[in-house]
Amino acid sequence: MTGTYDDGMVVLDRRAITLRRYHFPSGTAKVIPLSAIRGYRAEPLGMLTHRFRIWGSSDLRRWLPLDIKRPVRTTLITLDLEGTPWPQPAFTPADPERFCELLDELLAD
Repeated sequence: MTGTYDDGMVVLDRRAITLRRYHFPSGTAKVIPLSAIRGYRAEPLGMLTHRFRIWGSSDLRRWLPLDIKRPVRTTLITLDLEGTPWPQPAFTPADPERFCELLDELLAD
């Protein structure tokens, strides 16, 4: 699988992950170079796992961009970034399987 991923909120290409509407209150995007990613964790969204957190953080370990569709999403992706102990960027891609497949491929290069 090669190419890019773009669901309107999350963009993944060969160079970076762009999280649209990340910063509060400006709503500007955060661009994370792939070279800064040490790894990631994918976990199911549950009632207590940020499902109803539309923007910000519930646990101060992660920061989530604005996403009004998060309550109907299934998977939370949390990035482990070099030099950033907390908060870690986290987001809910619309197609988490496709996103993770492409991210795995790009991180392996």
